[in-house]
Amino acid sequence: MVARGGDALKSAPAEVRGELAAAAFAVACADTPLAPHLESMAQVPPEMRRLVEMKAAADRTGNVLVFGFQFHFHPGLRRLKQLIDSGELGTVLYAHCHVGTYITLANSRSRYQASFDAALLLDYAHQPDLLYWLLGRRPKGVYAAGCRGGSLEFQSNPNVISLTCDYDEPLITSIHLNYLQSPERHDYEVVGDRAWARFDFGTGQLRVGRMGRDEVHQEDISVERDSMYVAEHEAFLGAIDGKSKPESPAESALQAMEVFEASLRSWKEQRRVVVADNGSTDGTWRAIQAGGAVPVLSLIHI
Repeated sequence: MVARGGDALKSAPAEVRGELAAAAFAVACADTPLAPHLESMAQVPPEMRRLVEMKAAADRTGNVLVFGFQFHFHPGLRRLKQLIDSGELGTVLYAHCHVGTYITLANSRSRYQASFDAALLLDYAHQPDLLYWLLGRRPKGVYAAGCRGGSLEFQSNPNVISLTCDYDEPLITSIHLNYLQSPERHDYEVVGDRAWARFDFGTGQLRVGRMGRDEVHQEDISVERDSMYVAEHEAFLGAIDGKSKPESPAESALQAMEVFEASLRSWKEQRRVVVADNGSTDGTWRAIQAGGAVPVLSLIHI
């Protein structure tokens, strides 16, 4: 999608993203996460580095930069967030998300997952973002354990990984990802001291259990996938016009990649790793900030 002379650009084919970005000075990359300070920048595709340069340019110019995590506009997750924000669940002490999807490997055109370590984390940058968006809490540390196994036709290393995040307060979150399950499984659960809630993407079912009650409340929430993108673009244009704040500003969206980098190190080193701030101590990130880049007004679609 191109709007307002190139203010917003959505580009799915990987082979043309760079050219379109250069032409419009804004890019929307489907299923491509940001990588502000990966251990090995040599492994980072040029598209990812360009996204980081855009963030630096927006910081310098004061232009609007929005990261398009479309699941922020899913009515089931928005209902889950409403339950959290209203206090209906009480003090949240645990949250979990689970994505199991062999179909991602089966449908991959480039098959990059077979040779790129931790592609599973790259493909699912949505999950650390969503936990941050739902809870408003930034992890302090993460421990990741992963493995590769099975006899399926398509493989990745790892093809199973689980992350456990700790915080400065009584709170634990976990993320489980795998390239094994078919049909796909995708759900979220939040547990508080007054109630718990679980949303299943596959069925659109939200279940809520409340302390002291035997019955479990159920809501059926349907969504047309295109409606999420329409809402996402409307919010982006509203931010450009100054009618609303950006739904996913760079400062909040980049934390998903901070969790990614810490998870990658934890998996490789088999230890808990502290989640870094937005590149505050990272030489690569400082170098990118100091470099030249064109001003941008963009929606980046993850």
